[in-house]
Amino acid sequence: MQVTMRSENHVGYVTLSNPPVNAIGQALRQGLLEAVRWAERDRLDRVIVFGAGGVFAAGADAKEFDSPPQVPHLPEVLSAIDESFVPWIAAIEGVALGGGAEIAMACRMRIMAPDARIGLPEVTLGVIPGAGGTARLPRLVGLQKAVEMITMGKPIGAQEARSAGLVHAVEDDPIEAAFMVNSEELGCI
Repeated sequence: MQVTMRSENHVGYVTLSNPPVNAIGQALRQGLLEAVRWAERDRLDRVIVFGAGGVFAAGADAKEFDSPPQVPHLPEVLSAIDESFVPWIAAIEGVALGGGAEIAMACRMRIMAPDARIGLPEVTLGVIPGAGGTARLPRLVGLQKAVEMITMGKPIGAQEARSAGLVHAVEDDPIEAAFMVNSEELGCI
């Protein structure tokens, strides 16, 4: 399974697991969509999504590049996360690149480890972010910073992401920090 789900004390833990970089392929997208349904069905208080192996997610699965797109498509998955009544928190370790950054941006809150990096490097491959990153990023960091990040394609570190407003906090243990976020901060009351 590329996405595993467990709950404890009404908190859902969703782990992305497609080694070595948790590439976002069809099975991972399907697993995330199922996780949204699971969280809503079980009426969880929140979902904390993170990557196995110390990496959040490093973008699309290159194995799918030469194949026709398979459902569910990432924009559909991100809309489900974004629109869910259960708030999602991205606990980012390692890197959140491309679609990984877009997953994080679809969450209600983002918490990064101090040495983590986040960005939309698609332009370095000759494409633009295709799963809503070009819309979500400016809302979070402002137009000037978003244009810089999208056109340069250079990932930024945790402190810069915090200063820009892309992430809410930088913590040594982002999963534990996500668990400790109070409901008021998540906008749940």
